[in-house]
Amino acid sequence: MSSGSHAGRPKSWAAVAVIFIGFIVGGVAIAMGPNWPVFLVGAGIVVLGGIIAFAVDIMSDVVVDDGSR
Repeated sequence: MSSGSHAGRPKSWAAVAVIFIGFIVGGVAIAMGPNWPVFLVGAGIVVLGGIIAFAVDIMSDVVVDDGSR
């Protein structure tokens, strides 16, 4: 039985949410024509989310499964 969790911390999910919002903004911008200024705003939001993810050490949420069951 594993004592780890794949759920992640709330800070990590906040970073993922920011990145997701950036992808949504960028995708809508591409579908609108494309609208490059709005696309660049979406790309900037994704970069901001990446910086947040780095700052909250999102990779420490990773649980390595050792294979024992």
